[in-house]
Amino acid sequence: MTGPELLVLWDIDNTLISARGFGKLMYRQAFLDAFGRDLNGPVDLGGRTELDVIAEILRQHDIEHTQEASQLLANALANSFETRRADLPGHAEVLPGALKALEHFAADPRVHQGVLTANLKSVARIKLEAFGLAHLVDWEVSAFGDDHADRAALVTFARDRARHLRLFTPDEVVLVGDTPHDVYAATTAGVRLVAVATGRSSEQDLRDAGAEIVLPGLSDLDELTRQVWKGVAQGNRTP
Repeated sequence: MTGPELLVLWDIDNTLISARGFGKLMYRQAFLDAFGRDLNGPVDLGGRTELDVIAEILRQHDIEHTQEASQLLANALANSFETRRADLPGHAEVLPGALKALEHFAADPRVHQGVLTANLKSVARIKLEAFGLAHLVDWEVSAFGDDHADRAALVTFARDRARHLRLFTPDEVVLVGDTPHDVYAATTAGVRLVAVATGRSSEQDLRDAGAEIVLPGLSDLDELTRQVWKGVAQGNRTP
C-alpha cells in the first residue's frame, strides 16, 4: 500500500461505551471473592490502568502489594466480569456515534485500529463483545491495563505489537480518549490525540490537561475523520 497509514487506538470506557458504574460493582465483588472481606471506600477508576487501581486498593486495605496479591485481585475481577457478562448490556450502552466510527475506520484499508484501554485484556474483550463491537478492532495491535501500570507505556506496547504491519511513526498513531489520562498518555508517548468530552471531563478540562484537539463526541463522523487524519505528514496525506 502506498501513502499514509494510521494506527488508531481507542479508549473503551466513556469513549466507546458508558458502563454506568458497572466496573465499580465488579471491583467490590472481586475484592470480596479474593480476600473474603468488603472493599472499603470509593473506587476511583477514571482512566487509570487496572494495575494502578489494584495497587492503590491493596495499599488502602493494608495488603502487601505483591505480584501474587495483585494477580489474585486481577483474576477475581476478570472472573466477576465473566460471571456477570450477560448483565452488562442492562447497565451500559454504546455511546452515540461509536459504532459508526468504528465501522468507518474498520472499512478504511489505510487504518489499523485497536484499543488502548485501562481494562484488563479479558475485561476489554467482554465489554466489546457484549455490544457486538469486538470484531471491529484488531486485538493484536492493542494494549491493556494489565500490560503496564503507566498508561503512557501502553502506547509502546501497541506500537511494538503493530510492527508486523509496519513501523508506525508517532504522527501515524492516534489515541481517541476522554480523560486527562489519555491526554497524558499521548503527550508523554509523543503521539497524536483526539480527545472527546464523552465522560466526566469537560472539553475545557481536556484542554486544560493539554489536549489540542477536543470534540464534544463521536457523532460528527466527518469532523472526527478530519481530525484523526489532520496530523499526518502533509507530504503523504490523502484523507
